[in-house]
Amino acid sequence: MVSSFGLRIRAQVTRVVAKARSLLYESVRPLPLVAGFFKDLARSRGQLIAENALLRQQLIVASRKVKRPVFKDSERGLLVLLSRIVHGGQNAVLLVKPETILRWHREGFRLFWRWKSRARKPPESKISAEQIALIRQIAQENRLWGAERIRGELLKLGITIAKRTIQRYMRRARPPTLPHGQTWKTFLANHTVWACDFLQVYDIWFRPLFAFFVIDIKTREVIQVGATRAPTKQWTAQQLRNITPFGEGPDAIIRDRDSKFGTEFDRVAKGAGIKVVRTAVKYPLMNATCERYLGSVRRECLDHIIILGRRHLAHVLGIYSRDYFNRARPHQGIGQRLPVAVATEKFIAGATIRSVRVLGGLHHDYRVAA
Repeated sequence: MVSSFGLRIRAQVTRVVAKARSLLYESVRPLPLVAGFFKDLARSRGQLIAENALLRQQLIVASRKVKRPVFKDSERGLLVLLSRIVHGGQNAVLLVKPETILRWHREGFRLFWRWKSRARKPPESKISAEQIALIRQIAQENRLWGAERIRGELLKLGITIAKRTIQRYMRRARPPTLPHGQTWKTFLANHTVWACDFLQVYDIWFRPLFAFFVIDIKTREVIQVGATRAPTKQWTAQQLRNITPFGEGPDAIIRDRDSKFGTEFDRVAKGAGIKVVRTAVKYPLMNATCERYLGSVRRECLDHIIILGRRHLAHVLGIYSRDYFNRARPHQGIGQRLPVAVATEKFIAGATIRSVRVLGGLHHDYRVAA
């Protein structure tokens, strides 16, 4: 009796709680609609129209009888535009994620700037047609020269053109498969010193040859170049003796610790009042000027010529050093000047440029015809 009464009381309480919950839900359900209504009253007419258009466009896409509706390009652009106008547009976009809208916006931005860059006319050139033709001629005739090297050649002729401008016209004169020039930065020592080193090459019969050279660090002038098959201490000392007659020479000379120099070389240097500075072991950067010349003479000369013998090597290095490296090749380390000053005419409009072949056309020297 008591248990059945308790069950009836529990059922009655359950019905009352369910009824109260239903009444509470019915009373709270209109609140979001009312809150949204009052929120829309504070928004402008343009915002409401844009949001309605955004929702209407999504309904049009969703109403298509396909499993997965696809947005057209025009519809994507419209959604991107409307989502930018509507404040809190991510709440009004229901068919796609906000990240998708951002991706569409980036794609449209790239397309816009691609179209704008194509529509823009190329700027007019500020240099004359003669100078453009000269840049292309130099680039075609000297395959080993880079933009900075050509710029130095033009400065020698009195023509000042930026490196980027030279690069632009070089690309049209050379096929893209050709190697580009390299830019070198060399250290300019503020001392009156010479530097010397040996260069080993091989002749056509694969026999070793040695070239000894001395270069002025300040002016980059090659003072002496000698070639031999067996460099002895006496031969090396004689090379220094030949370029320091009557005790005339620099304040110091830099050399490495090669056994080809020996004490005889130091004795000749001391007799001429020259201080010998020996570099550290396995530290070629202490003789950077010689290393730079070593690389130049290989890349610009020896890598493109088959040496027949000692006399041929001395002849080739003599022409390269005396006629080209010293008197025709501008150097970046000394401000695109020549190691040995050569009197030339200044370039004027309509002047004739004379091209002189060096080493059979491997390089060219350009001068203004008098």
